[in-house]
Formats: sequence, C-alpha cells, structure tokens
Amino acid sequence: MTRLLRRLRSWWARRTIQFRTSAVATCVALCALGVIAQVSTGFVGWLLLDSVDTDLRRRAAVTTGELSAGVPAEALATTDVRVLDTTGAPLDGRPRLELESRQVNDLKSGAGVIEQTEHREWRRWVGAVVPAPDGAPLLVLAGTPLVGYADTLRTAGHVLGFGSLLATGSIGLATWLVVRRSLRPVERMRLAASTLPEGERLPVPEAEDELRSLAEAINAMLARRDADTDWLRRFTGDAAHELRNPVTAIRAQAEVAVVHPDPELAQETLQEIADEARRLSDLVDGLLALARAERGTRPPPRPVDLAAAARAAVDRANMRGARPRVQLDTPTTAVVIQASPAEAATVLDNLISNALRYARALVRVAVLPAHDSVRLVVDDDGPGIPAEHRPRVFDRFHRVEPDRARSSGGSGLGLALVAEAVRRRGGGVRAAESPEGGARIEVRWPLAGPLLPAARRDSGG
Repeated sequence: MTRLLRRLRSWWARRTIQFRTSAVATCVALCALGVIAQVSTGFVGWLLLDSVDTDLRRRAAVTTGELSAGVPAEALATTDVRVLDTTGAPLDGRPRLELESRQVNDLKSGAGVIEQTEHREWRRWVGAVVPAPDGAPLLVLAGTPLVGYADTLRTAGHVLGFGSLLATGSIGLATWLVVRRSLRPVERMRLAASTLPEGERLPVPEAEDELRSLAEAINAMLARRDADTDWLRRFTGDAAHELRNPVTAIRAQAEVAVVHPDPELAQETLQEIADEARRLSDLVDGLLALARAERGTRPPPRPVDLAAAARAAVDRANMRGARPRVQLDTPTTAVVIQASPAEAATVLDNLISNALRYARALVRVAVLPAHDSVRLVVDDDGPGIPAEHRPRVFDRFHRVEPDRARSSGGSGLGLALVAEAVRRRGGGVRAAESPEGGARIEVRWPLAGPLLPAARRDSGG
C-alpha cells in the first residue's frame, strides 16, 4: 500500500500544472455537484410529501370530528381512513396495517410515515390521537397511495445526476482552457529567456499580477547574471594580464640560469627568481582577497574600536622593523565603528604597507573623530600621487607609473581592497596630497555610537 501511494505521488508530481489544476477542479466540482444533486433529490421528495401531508391532515381532522360526534369507527373506516388504538391494533374491523411499532410512535407524535404493502405499493399515512366518547385514546389515520412518487424521485435523481456530470465536464474543460491560456505568457517568457542575449531583459506585462512579479524577478536575476559575468570577465582579464609578467620573468630568468651555469650568475638569477616568485605569491593572495571582498558574503557587523585597531596595526608594522617608523595620533576617546575586526585590520594594514612602500622617512597615521563619522588619515613623505591619478588609485592594478609598483614590490591591489571594505560598510575613500608633500589616503567611516573614554592618547615614532 505504501509503495502504491509513493508511485501515485510520483506519477502526480510528473503531471503538468495544466493537468493537475484541471483534474483537481473536476474532482471538486464532481463531489460538490453530486452532493447538491443528492440534496436536491431529497428536497423534491420532501416537497411532494409535504403537499400530501397537508391534505391528509385535513382529512384526518374531518374524521376526528365525526368520531367526536359519536359516529362509530366501523362506519368511518375506508381504505384511506383507519381507526386504531394506541398500540396500532385496528378498532374499525379492517385488516391490520403493516406498520412497525416505531412507525406507530411516529404517527402518534403527528409525523407522517410510508407503508410499503405486500404488493410493493407505497402508501402515505398521517395520524392524530383523539379521545373516544368513552375517554379512551384513539389513533385516527388518513392515508393515500403514493402513485408515481418513486418514479418521480428516480427521474429527478437521473436528471440531476446527468446535469452534474455535464456541469463537471464543462468545468473541467473550462479550467483546462483557462489555465492553458493563462500559462501562455509563461511559455513565451521561457522561450524568450532561452534565447535572450546578454544585456537584454524580458518584457514586463502591464497587469499587476503574478506574471509581472515573475518577469521582474527573472529580470533581476538576469541583471545579477550580467553583473557577475562582467565582473568575472574583468577579473579574469586583469588577473591574466598581471600574472603574465612575473611568470614570464621567472621563465626567462630560469632559462638564463640553464644556458649560463656560472655560479655567481646562477646565484643572482635565483635571487631574482625568488623575488619574482614572492611577488607572484603576493599577487595571487591579493587577487583571492579582492575576489572574496567583492563577491563574498559580508561578516555580520559588530562594534570595533578604530583607535585600538590603529594602535595594533602600527605596532605590527613597527615590530616588523619598518623603516621609516610609523607615527600614530589617536584621540583619548574610543572611536567605535560598525564593521568586523578583520575588515578594520585589512584597511589599516594595507594603508600602512602602501605608505611604507613609497615613504622616504615618515609615515603618520591619525584617527580623527567628528560628529557622526571618523576619518582615518595616512600620510607619507614619498613622491605623492599626481592629481590626475587620484580618482583611479583605488581601481584594481592601476599604475601611477608603469614600473613603480613592480620596483616597490606592490601588486596594485591593496588600495582596491581598502576601498571595497570601506564602501561595503557605508564609508568612503579618497586620495590627496599630504602636508609632508607625499600621498595622503583618507578613509571616512560612519560612527556606530557616541565617543566613549579610552585608555590614553598614543603617539609613537
């Protein structure tokens, strides 16, 4: 039985929406109309019996009056009028009626009953209990044959049943046609989506219905697809372009080492290969980090003290023996932003590393809170960023000078990572000129709350 039910569910799940909707509508209509036909047939029978009972009660009242006037029961008894005692025994001298004790009780209560005779004839009886002249209770019955009653009910049942079947078929066919017509826009959208070129969108229906919502959802999905495709194309092109140089350099240096097995030249070549391999590794790490930042899921925000994070980042840079040393200027209050500790560390480490890469003798990091935001400013005294390049220094692989990043060991991804991390939290970044004549990178973050007292103001050098 369980296997059969599983097969039926599997078979039903494979049917089309058009078939399932029509089948359900047909079954519901058949059940509903079948119940209506059955109730209607019973109602027709009740109407027929009610009209008969009205006439029989009138006749029984006449007989009751005659009995009260002293007319003997034998004189009043006919085929359609009987006088019985309260147990159903005849008092009029005629044969006993084929009534059950339950039917006799119904007659005494005033309800009508149907007697089926031995000749399979149906007769309707209505009774009334009246006192005899001597005070004994009598049961007066008035009856009539139900000629054509069964045929009428049978005909009514057949007509209503046939009408129910016809109506059910009409409902099923109408549902089939309506669902088929309703699904035509879906089929058109499916065909259009299968051949839709990149950048195009599905037409949106004018009606504010489910199909319009479906078309809008599909268009939103297509927009995300196009954005992902464009991002992947740009990312792949940038990665291929940037990886080609270190790979080519490593290959050329290795070929030189093979062709010229001089120990001194080989040592120099191996050192160059190691430097290029390190740059290649940094480049791959940067590409992966940027890919996760741009397309990954953001960690849930939490309160982060930017001043404490800046102190930790400066300590990390100085512990690595950074030259020049990094100076820090932080407020005496806790500067809380909504981010993740990893994002704050990424922004600070990349900004400080970028400044150390180009600075001559000074790198200064400052955390400057304002009313509803905080500025993180990193200055250096290096060559600076020309004004025409400042809007683009946060793009991936942007080069101020063709060989500047390579000679300094940069991958061109640090500032892109900074911009992506800050913008994801509602902040902004910009490049400017520092008071020392070098580059200034300024990050603006929204504050998460009011300024709170901190341990102290740090200044290192």
